[in-house]
Amino acid sequence: MTRPWRLVALLSATATASYLCRVNVSVAGVMMMRELGLSQQAMGRVFSAFLVGYAICQIPGGMLADRFGAPRVLAWAALAWVAATAWMAGAGASVAALLGARFALGVAEAPTFPAAAQAISRALPAQKRGRANGLVVAAIGLGSAIAPPLISFLMVRIGWRSALMISSLPALAVGLGWLWVRQQTAPVAAALPVAAPSGRPLPRSFLLLTLSYSLQGYVGYIFVFWFYLYLVDVRHFDLLRSALFGSLPWLLSIVSIPMGGWLFDRISFDRRVIPIGGLAGSGVFIAIGAHTQHAYLAAVCLALATALVLSVEGPFWATMTAVAGERSGAGGGVMNMGSNIGGLISPALTPILAASIGWEGALLVSAVLAVVAAILWFWIQPPPVIVEPAA
Repeated sequence: MTRPWRLVALLSATATASYLCRVNVSVAGVMMMRELGLSQQAMGRVFSAFLVGYAICQIPGGMLADRFGAPRVLAWAALAWVAATAWMAGAGASVAALLGARFALGVAEAPTFPAAAQAISRALPAQKRGRANGLVVAAIGLGSAIAPPLISFLMVRIGWRSALMISSLPALAVGLGWLWVRQQTAPVAAALPVAAPSGRPLPRSFLLLTLSYSLQGYVGYIFVFWFYLYLVDVRHFDLLRSALFGSLPWLLSIVSIPMGGWLFDRISFDRRVIPIGGLAGSGVFIAIGAHTQHAYLAAVCLALATALVLSVEGPFWATMTAVAGERSGAGGGVMNMGSNIGGLISPALTPILAASIGWEGALLVSAVLAVVAAILWFWIQPPPVIVEPAA
């Protein structure tokens, strides 16, 4: 494995650890709500507290990566995830303490993907960035697939607090790994050739890309935070079956995300067909899953919808690095902030919609937004890939 792809492997491990820390509470939430007497609305606010910190620190996190480099920023970020998880595990019944712990975790996780995009834009040529970003984001699926069975198994046996702490151990490992990389690697002096010089304002395609990614974030975060609880409370699966089906979207996304990036890099005609197809297809499967009376069919359709909405991650991030150029860290922060504003709204709004119009209606809203996100790509122009001569 060459040095750039070793970097991609470590970035992927970091993404896995970050998502274990991020989604562990969505699984432990079932037991937390019962033990601490929290309503679905209160739990939704706890979920959203993460996204407040995560969203508002996206741009500063990306700027830090541009200024200090990914290894230093990711090392300290990963170690902060462990501290924030310990705070969460030690919190009592105080909603304020739970909100503070999740907000702090959001702040600490904010640099993760802008820093990864910045590192990839400096280490790899443009024609390989779709698959590289796809591999890193696919690691989200691994972390999210591990979380439901792992947390369920642990919290039944040793309680949700200990389960949260054990889920943070991979973050400790990658934090130490980045400290070692920082010591072994000299600072990057210059990036590979990029598409947009730093003094030029970002074009309309970037604004539309950010808006589309915001809608994609609204849809995706419903499944990050509410899918497991939806299976338990609405489809009446038991905890272990919910853990099994709760892992299915993320297992599928381990394949769908890198496949989407690979196809985006390799396709010879209009590359927009990949994000358009993924987003629109997700909307179709959400509508089917929300409407059907068959619980197992619903679980499978919603899992496929999640895999499709996540399959467009590589195209989004590859297009961003091509458009933002030298500002890939800050540009990634802006785009990811948009996604997480959508993600900030959906965990809190979804149970409110479900209480007023039912879960079917709440999910149909997300299906419509997925289709709108697809339509926006008709006005997004991914810059052509410049094939760089072999050295």
